[in-house]
Amino acid sequence: MAEFSDTDFNWRSEFQRLEGAYAASTMRSYRSDVEVFEAWCQKYSLPPFPASVETVCRFLEEQAPDRAPSTVRRRLYAIRKVHRLLRLDDPTFDEDINLTYRRIRRAKRTRPKQAKGMTRPYLDKFLAVQPDNPWGLRNRAMLLLGYELLTRRSELVALTTDDLESLADGTLRVIIRRSKADQFGQGRVAFTSRKTAEAVQDWLAWRGPGIDYLFCPIYQDRAVNRDLSTTTVKRLVKTAAKAAGLDAAEIDAFSGHSLRVGAAQDLLVAGYDAAAIMRAGGWKSVNILGRYLEMAEHNVWA
Repeated sequence: MAEFSDTDFNWRSEFQRLEGAYAASTMRSYRSDVEVFEAWCQKYSLPPFPASVETVCRFLEEQAPDRAPSTVRRRLYAIRKVHRLLRLDDPTFDEDINLTYRRIRRAKRTRPKQAKGMTRPYLDKFLAVQPDNPWGLRNRAMLLLGYELLTRRSELVALTTDDLESLADGTLRVIIRRSKADQFGQGRVAFTSRKTAEAVQDWLAWRGPGIDYLFCPIYQDRAVNRDLSTTTVKRLVKTAAKAAGLDAAEIDAFSGHSLRVGAAQDLLVAGYDAAAIMRAGGWKSVNILGRYLEMAEHNVWA
């Protein structure tokens, strides 16, 4: 089996040029995708860089059966990015590759799996089962804030104390500085209810000063000065669903995205139009919002 060293085409060192231009999660995904492609090429004794059109087509076709079209597309983008960084002839814009990807999409016409929305009734149940301890203080504040701000998991754990401003009416003004749809960090402003502001203040009173992130880990009953992982949000939601007595199928349907989905669905039922919901949640595409809202139980004739 031939081996292809990246001595001449060292994409790993070139990847450093992307630092700061893309989110850390995007960088991790791209790096992993390129490594998958590189290993696949080595398996078949094919040069990865520059790759031929035929090589990329074969790779995409072999990836398709076990992966979502969105994953296949991301791996295609990663291959494209490396070719551009290395200033090599880029095969990924060839029409054969476009047709290959279109066939992959058409062969998998399943709709993207949507997290179950944590609408207000579920939120109230999940709040009610939180323990009376520091973890419960933190969890209640996270659930309420994530719901009212319609945050993504990454946005919720990235919040800092400086992003919050207490208003005279007892609510909070919150700046969400960076998100998936706002890679340049222009931010969006959102507001909370008094109930949520009180829950956040209760958590901060226990957490104390000197902590950079709004929400942080707790170790031996002490706040730890570092951020939470996004999986913490998912674990919080699923643990609360289990504690609330939901069945296994419902627990499985919830995810760290459920706060954002449920809040959007509740806003629709409350009579807000798409433009207002998009503004509240920072959506750029009405099509993406439509996926969130399609499961909302909303009788337009009532």
